[in-house]
Amino acid sequence: MRAQLPDRKHERGVMLIEALLAILIFSVGILAVVGMQGAAIKTVTDAKYRSEASFLANSLMAQIWIDAGNIASYDYPGSGTPPSRLTGWVDQVKSRLPGTTGLTPVLPIVTITGSSAQGATVQIQVRWRLPEETTLGLPPHNQTVIAAVYTS
Repeated sequence: MRAQLPDRKHERGVMLIEALLAILIFSVGILAVVGMQGAAIKTVTDAKYRSEASFLANSLMAQIWIDAGNIASYDYPGSGTPPSRLTGWVDQVKSRLPGTTGLTPVLPIVTITGSSAQGATVQIQVRWRLPEETTLGLPPHNQTVIAAVYTS
């Protein structure tokens, strides 16, 4: 007995369907890689601004530690003209973080509580918002540093 081979005209187009399925699977894989790349870029950008805000807050905290005798003069509610000791630092925050001018209070907030001759508690709040977050109406990011600064 001889096995009969299937008729060739019934197999037409099978190779084309296999090629189209392979292209579809490959395209889905490429789209997934592009999506992961976009998410990675967003995460890296977010981390960059978080570390920048942390650096700025810690640099001001170091300045306050050095100038602990004048600690009360660093108080700033985030609106109006900043104290003379903060003008350079506020300008740095504005130039290094995006979306700082559209926030209310404008930025940053430095709160001095329990001020005495021995020192005080200092809270520094730095806020920023990316341009796409502004258009979506999302709340700003916030970096807060709190420390007890006391003179010896």
